[in-house]
Amino acid sequence: MHRKNPLLIGTVILTVTGLLSRFIGFFYRIFLSKVFGAEGMGIYQLISPVLALSFSLTVSGIQTAISKYVASETSTHDYKSSFRTLWAGFVFSMGVSFACMFFIYQYSEWIAVTFLLEARTAPLLRIISLSIPMATVHSCINGYFYGIKKTTIPALSQLSEQVVRVGSVYLIYHICLKHNLTPTISFAVVGLVIGESASMIVSVIAILVRSYHIFGWHAVKAISSSKGYSSTKASITATYSQILGNLLKLAVPLSSNRILINILQSIEAVFIPNRLMAYGLNNADALGVYGVLTGMSLPLILFPSALTNSISVLLLPIVSEADANGNSHTVTKAILKSIKYCLLLGFACTALFLMFGRMAGRILYNSELAGSFILTLSFICPFMYVASTLNSILNGLGKTALTFLYSIISLIVRLLFVFFAIPVWGIKGYLWGTLASQMLQTLLCCVSALRISRRLYRQG
Repeated sequence: MHRKNPLLIGTVILTVTGLLSRFIGFFYRIFLSKVFGAEGMGIYQLISPVLALSFSLTVSGIQTAISKYVASETSTHDYKSSFRTLWAGFVFSMGVSFACMFFIYQYSEWIAVTFLLEARTAPLLRIISLSIPMATVHSCINGYFYGIKKTTIPALSQLSEQVVRVGSVYLIYHICLKHNLTPTISFAVVGLVIGESASMIVSVIAILVRSYHIFGWHAVKAISSSKGYSSTKASITATYSQILGNLLKLAVPLSSNRILINILQSIEAVFIPNRLMAYGLNNADALGVYGVLTGMSLPLILFPSALTNSISVLLLPIVSEADANGNSHTVTKAILKSIKYCLLLGFACTALFLMFGRMAGRILYNSELAGSFILTLSFICPFMYVASTLNSILNGLGKTALTFLYSIISLIVRLLFVFFAIPVWGIKGYLWGTLASQMLQTLLCCVSALRISRRLYRQG
């Protein structure tokens, strides 16, 4: 059954784990909001752009490239080549991640004041920088396991990260109370680093077990040698240089795209509080509104996306393999079913949030503002879910330039609302911009995906 339905089995594993992780994280955010308040949540959320940007720079493109190449190599049962692909991408990404870590740690004050416009984020940046190499390790390994369609390890890695992070922060909080110390939002960032270390450990153990299962105790020697190459140091270097070159051909455009996207997203995130102050709010209130939006309302809206995210992750290697094998029927089927089921899920979630969103804001966060945000944001669900899966399909078909262009267009629309609508209508201006940009991006993705589907159907 697993061989016949890799998408179904993989989606079930990732979805169950994703829902469980989001369930834990959901109540974790409720805990943080009650301990640190809306302003504290706003400060905590401000470091997210730096973390996202560092991930894009260090490993995001390499992870996708590893997944894609491993998927094609696994179909030929060339396990040595798959492990060499993982190792080449891993070594390169680790070098970049350490450089990124040292830069953020060394220049945290400058980043906080100049880039994030909030000096209180500097100590948080120094802590969070330590998590970058750890995230790189498990991201590369997860890319390998996604490529061979074994989602249990990435799922277990994700769950362990969440459990250890929440557990460590909860433990630190109670230790502070016991010793009459005042907990600060820095503890939540420390927990994030501890969680990343747990995820890294799980991933490393998993890849070591797999290498032993395939190659035995002589895994390193088996991977280093290859048919057509002598076992000299020069030939091994040439082999890995060629592999890395192939990875970078795919990874560099992807990473460059994501870096630019994350820069625009960072500008968006940083200037929301700033433009709220232009609307008339003081700094504390602006950070509070931002914290309610990004730390309370959005996580609830994004909760059901565990399903669509799982499908998206699995679709890329499956579509890539089908496209490489000329299986147009599989690609067309993936496109049409993704649109159909994501729309059904999205409309169901919209209805649910419209009925219970305001009540959820009151009960979960004791915040009428959070409930109001949930009601408005509920309308983006169908568009957001469809766009996420179609983006993965288009990337799997090599249409990364299109997905990049559509993301940029969507972000520009949101930025226009940030800079020009928020000072006039407050946070409502941003919510309207979010809905408009998501609708536009989904429309563009649907048009492109359906055109490709129609062309493949005619060719098939």
